[in-house]
Amino acid sequence: MNTVKPASELLRQLAEAMRPAVTPDTVLVGIYTGGVWIAEWLRDTLGVKAPVGSIDVSYHRDDHHLGGGRGGGKASQLHFDVEGAHVVIVDDVLATGRTIRAAMNELFDYGRPARIDLAVLVDRGGRELPIAARWTAQAVSLPTSQTLELTRNADGELAFRVTEK
Repeated sequence: MNTVKPASELLRQLAEAMRPAVTPDTVLVGIYTGGVWIAEWLRDTLGVKAPVGSIDVSYHRDDHHLGGGRGGGKASQLHFDVEGAHVVIVDDVLATGRTIRAAMNELFDYGRPARIDLAVLVDRGGRELPIAARWTAQAVSLPTSQTLELTRNADGELAFRVTEK
């Protein structure tokens, strides 16, 4: 297993990698919940004008029969025009690619973006779909018996936690 770097370090790396391609007109859409936290930080750091959008992928998940999804407790919030926009989907951990596929399906319910890019803090591998992030701060290898979760404390500090399934 690789050690996951501190989230604060990964956030800085991700922002620096994205900086040349992100303009004030780019829109950031975080996937609940960790992706939203990251997108909010990136918006402030990169000088993006639009408010951060948030996506709940529960409706578009293809693994409900396997216990997948997060319960659908929150509605997607996109307070900008998706049509023709450069959208960056932001998530904490990229694994199978199924969450990202679901996020793109949800995004297309709101319009047709000119471009969609993907930014993630950690890529843990295990892809089941041909999805790759344009920007990744760290790639790690974890056993399939472990999950990697981004947490946020009361002060807003982000950290990763590795747990057994």
